[in-house]
Amino acid sequence: MTGRRHKRSTFLPFSTRPARRSRPAWRALALSAGATVASVSLTAGCGVIPGVTGGSGDDSITVMTWAPSDTDATNKPGMPALAQAYAKWINSHGGLNGRKLKVLTCNERNEAVAAARCARRAIDENVVAVVGSYSQYSDSFMLPLQGAGIPYIGGYGITEAEFTSPMSYPVNGGQPVLLASLGRELASTCGSIALIRPDSIAGDELPPLLDAGLKAGGHHDAVDQLAEDDATEYSGQADKVLKAATSDPTAKGCVVPALGDRNGTFMDSFQRERANYPAVRTGTIGGDVDQTVINESGGQSGPYEGAYITGWYPVASDARWDQMKKVINAEAFGDNRIDPADAGVQTTWIAYTVFKQVVDSLTGEVSSDTVRHALDKGFKADTGGLTPTLDWGRNKKLAAVGFPRLVNTKATLQVVKDGVLVAARKGFVDVTNSLEDADID
Repeated sequence: MTGRRHKRSTFLPFSTRPARRSRPAWRALALSAGATVASVSLTAGCGVIPGVTGGSGDDSITVMTWAPSDTDATNKPGMPALAQAYAKWINSHGGLNGRKLKVLTCNERNEAVAAARCARRAIDENVVAVVGSYSQYSDSFMLPLQGAGIPYIGGYGITEAEFTSPMSYPVNGGQPVLLASLGRELASTCGSIALIRPDSIAGDELPPLLDAGLKAGGHHDAVDQLAEDDATEYSGQADKVLKAATSDPTAKGCVVPALGDRNGTFMDSFQRERANYPAVRTGTIGGDVDQTVINESGGQSGPYEGAYITGWYPVASDARWDQMKKVINAEAFGDNRIDPADAGVQTTWIAYTVFKQVVDSLTGEVSSDTVRHALDKGFKADTGGLTPTLDWGRNKKLAAVGFPRLVNTKATLQVVKDGVLVAARKGFVDVTNSLEDADID
């Protein structure tokens, strides 16, 4: 290994690799880049639902949803598409508290400048909130939103700012919850455990989160294997983690790949090498692996068969998603951008569910200020069991360990069975105590 360290704007491995940074890791909210980019006049790159304009002069409620689309990296077109479908559906049922919902959309393009454009357009259009969006460039979009007092409700959960900024109202627990819950499960089912993760500053924060869950389950720390996150093959690293995972002959070992958009490349190498070793199990986190990835990698005969996967929400086949699916069928039938099993689509649905409840709770003006104040003063959002009740106004237990905005500390456990991702157990796993004990520098 080279031992090099790179700063990322995200702390989740399943996002696209952003431009390298030299600032400290995720604990401090990076603002300087956002201030520089936001100072430029930015207008391009955003769109609206056909026939809808921004602004509030017609007594409507305007919001924005952004996500990358048509890029060579991570794409989440289903998020703005679901937002558009939601607006059509809610307006056909009387709107939000009697007012029409207008959804502006913006292509974030997986670029810092484009993310800042989206934020500037949101400010110029006087949006009430940014809802259910995806961007890894929090240092480009969060500062402008914070300066304008615009809440960021239900972002995808891929940046440190989403769990530190007072303008952020996350609906999931991001990577910390997924890794801690995965560790707790593997502790009871695995012998030796090997983690393969990026050789980067962001990667350095993964082992303590996984180990916190392992410790809660009475297990020792995982073997920590570093790897370049832009490699074209990983046969050498696959061999090393397989050796580590099979070092205990009395119990089946486990391998945890956490290389984000290089997971597929690693698993190709892993599948070739594993034939030379005793059987091992794999475990990973939602966002890295979904049903589409499982299908593309061979389904029942692929490397993920039997793997444990932790997620933020119930599996897509759960009845609690039925209302979302009805809206998609009614307003976006045949729109192949919207996959009900995609975590981005699911997060957007939950974010709009929260936003509707906040607006319904207001008796007077609906503005970014009134929405934000309602959220800050103990508003409790019921998501129909897709998450625990969300309350951003309560005392945050995890502020001391760097997650002051993290209010959803629960995850679901899923397993790949016969090539299909299904629930491994009922209900959620709460990892609050594990995160409190995490040794994160």
